[in-house]
Amino acid sequence: MMYLTGIAALIIWVYLLSVLKRCKLHAWHFLLGSLGLFVFMMIFLRPVLVKPLARCVAAIAGGFGSLTGTFTAYFKYGILFVHGLDSTITLQIDFECSGIIEIMAFVALLAFFQVYDRNEKLFVGVLGTLGIIFSNVLRIIVICLMIYFGGTGMYYVAHAIVGRLLFYGLSVLLYFYVFTKPQIIRTKVGKFTYGNH
Repeated sequence: MMYLTGIAALIIWVYLLSVLKRCKLHAWHFLLGSLGLFVFMMIFLRPVLVKPLARCVAAIAGGFGSLTGTFTAYFKYGILFVHGLDSTITLQIDFECSGIIEIMAFVALLAFFQVYDRNEKLFVGVLGTLGIIFSNVLRIIVICLMIYFGGTGMYYVAHAIVGRLLFYGLSVLLYFYVFTKPQIIRTKVGKFTYGNH
């Protein structure tokens, strides 16, 4: 039933997008388009992509852990074992830690961002998605290292504060270089354009 409702909503969304495009309401087209695409990806793609993405993050981070001997990954299950100073802690890469929400938000915004053409969107989309994945891997590695060197008592600070600040700081940089800077560079007001400077 949920999928039928989702398909009906998808048809309505596509129709509304066509109306907004014909009316040249670009801001509304961008807002409705990116929001709708995000919601539909969460409904239809999230259930399929969460486990493979969590395994990918665990495998890449686990490679660093194995190389340094600081933590062990069982990427098939999306699990990391960190041996801290006082005890061992198990970290599971789940829905929130997989980075799926951030990837889908990025792709949805990029799909309706009018600064790039289709080929540029594809190129930037692939690089941006890889950037989000590796930012998330770096976040996981930092969390594991803080627990390894500081003990399991560091978990909250590592996960809730340091890890989030690192990941969202890198995400802000990505958004600046993908959305803000190109928009400014390609802006033209009268005869003035930033692209010529």
